[in-house]
Amino acid sequence: MAPKTMEPIARKIFKGVILLEVAGVFGAYFLFQKMNTSRDFRNTMNRKLPSVLEVFYKSNEWAGIHGIRESDQDAWSTKTS
Repeated sequence: MAPKTMEPIARKIFKGVILLEVAGVFGAYFLFQKMNTSRDFRNTMNRKLPSVLEVFYKSNEWAGIHGIRESDQDAWSTKTS
């Protein structure tokens, strides 16, 4: 009797890991798009997950897009006043 190989199990694990990575990339993309298009969503992120919003601001600044943070802060400060 020949020994069983781990190949079928390894393939399933590999496919699962690839699927999780693809889902993570799409999730990050949609989160970025939502934050990029909605100031209200950025305000929600500021209240709930400020570290994620900070990553959004930094990534835009690294890409050469400046002023989003300042315009958000101006809009949110006038909204509460």
